[in-house]
Amino acid sequence: MSVHTEEQNENWSEIIEPKTRLLDLRLRELWRYRDLVLMFVRRDFVANYKQTILGPIWFFLQPLLTTITYIFIFGRMAGLSTDGLPMLLFYLSGVTIWNYFAETLNKTATVFKDNAQMFGKVYFPRLTMPFSIVLSNLVRFAIQFLLFLIIWVWYLAKGHNLQPNFLIALTPVLVLLMGLQALGTGMIISALTTKYKDLIFLLTFGVQLLMFATPVIYPMSSIPEQYQWVIQANPMSAIVETFRYSYLGSGTFSWLQLGYSAGVTLVILILGTIIFNRVEKSFTDTV
Repeated sequence: MSVHTEEQNENWSEIIEPKTRLLDLRLRELWRYRDLVLMFVRRDFVANYKQTILGPIWFFLQPLLTTITYIFIFGRMAGLSTDGLPMLLFYLSGVTIWNYFAETLNKTATVFKDNAQMFGKVYFPRLTMPFSIVLSNLVRFAIQFLLFLIIWVWYLAKGHNLQPNFLIALTPVLVLLMGLQALGTGMIISALTTKYKDLIFLLTFGVQLLMFATPVIYPMSSIPEQYQWVIQANPMSAIVETFRYSYLGSGTFSWLQLGYSAGVTLVILILGTIIFNRVEKSFTDTV
């Protein structure tokens, strides 16, 4: 009798239940574990730059070196069009946008594999890991976006024919769409890799291939009209083109295409949530 009374008087801080709704991001639970999310964000920074000579300077060097490489290979050697824009700004705008999406997707897609030991030892909401990746890469994006803005302002001051417009106000929306799209796609791949580990080896190649199906190193106008639908079917294309059009005034913009990108992002996020929630209950037995 006393044992039963003692159990009734217990005030549990956490109740772990095996049954959860598949379509549930558990945002309230994530908010309760916000300190853990921030700890994971700090861990990502320390893990990446703790034993490097230049440290966080790589935030600036990486997009600059990538942009210079693209200028030399695609701009000078291949002679790809940049819609009359300065090559540095054209390629840097694409690199800035693409880096955030690609980094978030790559790390989210391997979250189960990379943290299998931690998941098997202690309970915490599994979605804290993917969300911390989105946030940590958002900080990186903010730093690289600042670099883009500095160079962009310098070109404006030099009188280059740039035509920024009111669509700049859509920047937070574009960043949100990128983050959610990478999160949803990453959760789908992460869940599938618990059973089909071959996908891990195809991931890097697939992301690189996807970049060439996105107008990062070329403008949409350079694609023959009869094939543009193939590039437009990629939901990242409208995001890249809108970002470039809003700041540089060149490229293509369509509310319909941006709406399509938002719709596909929502579908991907819903599918990713369902698959992730379904797999997380038993993934420790298969990883």
